[in-house]
Amino acid sequence: MDTIRFGKILKELRLENELGQVALSNALRCSHGIISEWESGKKTPSADTLINIAKFFDVTTDYLLGLEDEFGSKLKDT
Repeated sequence: MDTIRFGKILKELRLENELGQVALSNALRCSHGIISEWESGKKTPSADTLINIAKFFDVTTDYLLGLEDEFGSKLKDT
């Protein structure tokens, strides 16, 4: 997993939905510190948590991982 890309996508989704890190952590039932670590690329979520994040934001896990765009089109390696 490209942790930096995931972190940027997560932060972008959080801000688009006008959520602070604490609000997102409450929704996902995790600590707000872990949200910060995910967004900065220091840590990665488990597979189960990744699925929960995708469900919460109504996106695919492939989108969260930077493998497809917001329209579902697969991205070519950059």
